[in-house]
Amino acid sequence: MNNQIVLITGASQGIGYALAQLFLRNGFKVFGTSRSGKIGISHPAFEAIALDLTKMDSIKDFEQQFSNKGIVIDMLINNAGIGPDLGYGFPEESSFDQTFDVNVKGQVFFTEVMIKHLNKGAKLINVSSKMGSIEECHASDSVAYRMSKTALNMYTKILANRYTGLFQIATLHPGWVRTNISGDNTKGRYAPEESAAMIYDFVCSNFKSSIFFNVESNSACDW
Repeated sequence: MNNQIVLITGASQGIGYALAQLFLRNGFKVFGTSRSGKIGISHPAFEAIALDLTKMDSIKDFEQQFSNKGIVIDMLINNAGIGPDLGYGFPEESSFDQTFDVNVKGQVFFTEVMIKHLNKGAKLINVSSKMGSIEECHASDSVAYRMSKTALNMYTKILANRYTGLFQIATLHPGWVRTNISGDNTKGRYAPEESAAMIYDFVCSNFKSSIFFNVESNSACDW
């Protein structure tokens, strides 16, 4: 074990699950979150903790557990996210609210309470999407998902400005990954394990803070 601690949200399946396994194989202590607090990983360096980003009480309870344990984090990867309107042409109120509750409000307020638990020089990664890029937007579908990722990108910039010189902060596009976030994603170019490997390489590199990075092209994304 290398004594570094990584916290990955949304680790019960998909990219988060693959990332947790990859970090464990490379000697990290890993904390993973899911709504139920149950994740199918059995490893002495892994601990699953319940977190529901739509509930402020759940966020507060989660943070309290870290306070009680005195845990300091070296890497925080905000991977949890939903896309119920992916592929749909027009916004729908219920799915719009759900998307922003998880992808924006939950992410922001979870990050805010967890920042005090970050080690100096820690890395904070927001898993976004190039679908949130204004420059690269040439479609009119997936309104809530696109807007939520654009908002997450702005939050990343704000954090990078606030903590210049203290943390390395970035937002990234993980590639088109075969997950169950939407029906079309079953046709994605990458398996979760392939995306996780690209994300791992980026996170472990000496990247420029405040960058929006496309791990698929191994280059910066247009904002």
